[in-house]
Amino acid sequence: MVRNSCSGNEHEVIAGIGLVNLLWHDLTKVESIPINYRIYDKDSDGKIKNTHFSEMLTLAKKRGIMPEAVVMDAWYSSLDNLKSIRSHGWIWVNTLRKNRIVNHNKQLNKLDISEEGTSIHLRGYGWVTVFKFTAKNGRIDYIVTNKENPTRQYLKSIMDARWSVEVYHREVKQNCGIERCQARTSRAQRNHIFLAISAWFEQHKRRISEKITLYQQNWDVIKSAITEQIRVLLAYPN
Repeated sequence: MVRNSCSGNEHEVIAGIGLVNLLWHDLTKVESIPINYRIYDKDSDGKIKNTHFSEMLTLAKKRGIMPEAVVMDAWYSSLDNLKSIRSHGWIWVNTLRKNRIVNHNKQLNKLDISEEGTSIHLRGYGWVTVFKFTAKNGRIDYIVTNKENPTRQYLKSIMDARWSVEVYHREVKQNCGIERCQARTSRAQRNHIFLAISAWFEQHKRRISEKITLYQQNWDVIKSAITEQIRVLLAYPN
């Protein structure tokens, strides 16, 4: 299960277990919940990450999921994935790499892109619309969608919602210990990942019902343990 993968947090290639997550984000309530996940273990099932991605979307379609848009990063921007989303009748919004070939053998970053978006021909797919977003640090993102007549504000709202994936990843790591399993067997690791995600759901339910953050929930447990330890030490000083 353990293999070398690119880490967005470490900004380098590290050894770890690859997890492909699918989240549902509610734009009105501004909250997200995981609806599926897959463990990337090509040695056991022969599936690459793009295969897991496509299969999870197909299952979501069968379960009646109707998203406003499917959002993913550039890693999942293969033609097969984009066509798969289109086949479900869904809109997709995606970041494309600057050297992606469009408009009959031209690189994306060589095009003049208007503020209102520019229609381009994505080789092997068809016509899409691209917007150019420049961050304060100078980073440039090329955001592309198959939605007809999209606005810049629409794409920005969708891309802002994508950040919820990173929030979920941070919470399940810091609060639920998904990376802290000391077991060595594949089955034990898989069980640990499932239980960590289940723990996140339990904490998320408390966050909604009691208006208490996941971090506060964990701190309350720690405070209770410290209080109990001090009580014992005072009762039995020797």
